[in-house]
Amino acid sequence: MTKAIRDTLINALASGNFVSGQQLGQTLGVSRTAVSKHVKVLTEMGLDVFSVTGKGYKLAQPLTLLSKKNIENQLHKSKQLNLIEVHQVVDSTNNYLLRKITDQGDDELKQGQVCIAEYQSAGRGRRGRQWVSPYGSHLYLSFYWQLQQGMSAAMGLSLVIAIAVSDTIHQLYNINVQLKWPNDIYINGEKFAGILVDLEGQSSGPSHSVVGIGINVNMPVASAREIDQPWTDLQKHCKQTIDRNELCAMLIKNLNLRLLEHQEQGLTSMLVQWDDQDFYLNKAVNIITGDRVTPGICRGINHQGALLLEVEGIVKVIYGGEVSLRGAN
Repeated sequence: MTKAIRDTLINALASGNFVSGQQLGQTLGVSRTAVSKHVKVLTEMGLDVFSVTGKGYKLAQPLTLLSKKNIENQLHKSKQLNLIEVHQVVDSTNNYLLRKITDQGDDELKQGQVCIAEYQSAGRGRRGRQWVSPYGSHLYLSFYWQLQQGMSAAMGLSLVIAIAVSDTIHQLYNINVQLKWPNDIYINGEKFAGILVDLEGQSSGPSHSVVGIGINVNMPVASAREIDQPWTDLQKHCKQTIDRNELCAMLIKNLNLRLLEHQEQGLTSMLVQWDDQDFYLNKAVNIITGDRVTPGICRGINHQGALLLEVEGIVKVIYGGEVSLRGAN
């Protein structure tokens, strides 16, 4: 599907009203059969489109699209100057920013530059897992942050981002979330957000980080069937309709604040908040590294962002990498 046809179809359907196939065909300059094929592609992208003979096509619910202008206006009110890009479709928002580092040179990206997309055709989670990314339903946002002190400054970065997400959700919706080391965020024990940190550069000298954040806002029924773990979304816990543009702007503001705090003070000032929201603190857990399972008790994190695991009375320090934390049960 060409970008122009896709965008025209989505804009026509976004109001939630019926749109006739004949009218769409005339607008697009294609046959009604071609319109039907294009609508099928939209459903494969996660849009819940249905048809009624004699009436046409309709979204199950109205769609408020992300707006670069809206987000920028909200950011400017709080004196945030991030460079924002909003895309309809990308492979992944992290990949989009990473390509600007590796292909176009360091000067192409600005500190705090943001890529947001309505849909990811190849959204990534941690350890190469797929991140289910239905169109226009959730928030897919990546944030560029140069590490002036080199790769060592990346220690605990995913925890800083998790705290910024927590700040945002509490400020906007008065919801207290739980944090799971190293990169998951829960509501009432169910995952609704995840973090992916990609790093580029050398161990010494300025390096690059791209932080990807995926937040379930309003999960379509069809997309929910693709998820193989307990999940929830924000809309289930909010009485008001979630405004994704407002959510984007507030999240970007809090990312700016927390990343600057981390740059100047490290994790020290955030440890108390992490402990207060640590989902597994003082609980029996399993650390999974490849095929190896290490049982223990979670004792929180240290000032570097490493997990503290008590095994047979001895506290061990567990760093990131190909490591997963799971409840013992």
